Amino acid sequence: MADAKFTIPHRIFAAARTHGDAVAIRGEDGTEVRYRDLEPLARAAAKGFIAAGVAQGDRIAIWAPNATGWIIAALGAQAAGAAIVPLNTRLKGREAGYILRTSGARLLFTVSDFLGTAYPQLLAGEDLPDLRGIVLIKGEEGGAPWQVFLDRGSALSDAAVDARLDALGEDQVCDILFTSGTTGNPKGAVTTHGQNVRLYLAYGETLTYGPGDNFLIINPFFHSFGYKAGWLVALMRGVTVLPHAVFQTERVFERIERERVTLLPGPPTIYQSLLAGPYETFDISSLRVAITGAASVPVTLIEEMRSKLGIDVVLTAYGLTETCGVVTMCGAGDDAATIANTAGRPLGGIEVRLVDEVGKAVAEGEAGELLVRGPNVMRGYFNDPAATAAAIDGEGWLRTGDIAVQDARGNVKITDRAKDIFIVGGFNAYPAEIEGLLAAYPAVMQSAVIGVPDERLGEVPMAFVVLRPGASATPEEVISWCRENMANYKVPRRVEIVDALPMNAAGKVQKFLLRG
Repeated sequence: MADAKFTIPHRIFAAARTHGDAVAIRGEDGTEVRYRDLEPLARAAAKGFIAAGVAQGDRIAIWAPNATGWIIAALGAQAAGAAIVPLNTRLKGREAGYILRTSGARLLFTVSDFLGTAYPQLLAGEDLPDLRGIVLIKGEEGGAPWQVFLDRGSALSDAAVDARLDALGEDQVCDILFTSGTTGNPKGAVTTHGQNVRLYLAYGETLTYGPGDNFLIINPFFHSFGYKAGWLVALMRGVTVLPHAVFQTERVFERIERERVTLLPGPPTIYQSLLAGPYETFDISSLRVAITGAASVPVTLIEEMRSKLGIDVVLTAYGLTETCGVVTMCGAGDDAATIANTAGRPLGGIEVRLVDEVGKAVAEGEAGELLVRGPNVMRGYFNDPAATAAAIDGEGWLRTGDIAVQDARGNVKITDRAKDIFIVGGFNAYPAEIEGLLAAYPAVMQSAVIGVPDERLGEVPMAFVVLRPGASATPEEVISWCRENMANYKVPRRVEIVDALPMNAAGKVQKFLLRG
């Protein structure tokens, strides 16, 4: 494997040759893909992309729940030289349409039905000038079936794929993950093969992932946590990937017991749900490693994950889409208080700085905005040089927008989120984006969204709404409309109709007054 290039297909194909007969992926229905089958399956998919006219550097969107087909589609696209654009399965048509247009995606891989949602139908009426076609990973309505896509490429020679792989280098873009910004519309963070391969080879080694581990991936593949810190690191290190589409407590316990799950990362919400469930009635003794983060973590949760769920190694980490998903991580030797109250130290080669409002470094133990520099920092936002320049300075420091303190041992503790960002069950919620979506509701003249505490999800959105003159709407009607037009984690759980929003002299909403 030492001579494999630092690209995702090269590294995974090299691992496949090493771990040949071991199970690479086992679906929820029990179907298995052996490591020896990974390269042939990905190559067949790559031929499908080439036959469809996909060129090196093109973008391919994937809008589907965790499943074997998601991984094979992604590997095939990357082997053909394309970059993948994962879409959140909670998005509605308007939100997905924006990302497809902005990325210029040539093909969309999706499913005809998931949890009662027909994804292709959601795009009816969306203007998608660059999209050449829709391929269904699963299902039969709204696009070309997966097998038809593969059949169209079957006449191509292996040499066609070899040529794409030979041309693939570590500096080529492997993915564009769209992250919602505080200024409204989502922006696409561009990262390369080499960045991700190097980061996650080190990440997996630190966590001692390897052959014999069974990795239950509940974190969605459209997120760095499920994709990069999920199946990517797993397949590069000979781990068995167990995709899991929908979190249901008893179903998760059943898989842990039946498939001897050893690795179970996730946001705190997952572990809180497991601890509230019938964990004593299942054999979950195989659990070995858990990585959490993305929200505040109580010390008692860390302790109970160890004592009640029997997880040997429980760690917390911190990262952003713009940093390939990881910046800092705790170590196995850290005590429960350190793991709960900090996000650990920067991984090798990654630098962090804490600065005040004028960019001056703050003293140890003082709060400041967290800046990150290193090989994990994105190349920029897709086709948005102004946003890139605002995020990354001339010396390569990325402004995270997060406020943190750092202790004498180098541990970083995130204390606040700049610009009012809050986290709903592990997903970043951006008030400006939710407010922008609310503006499309005919009765709404103005809105302000804040995060309010929620026992299960940490925080949830609450909207203060000013109606247009002569218009009428109840809080229930606004919430109902939001459920039709927003991903569920963005939907305000509470709406308060107000006559006016508190403004400062510059005309900006004073959200601290709304928080009371």
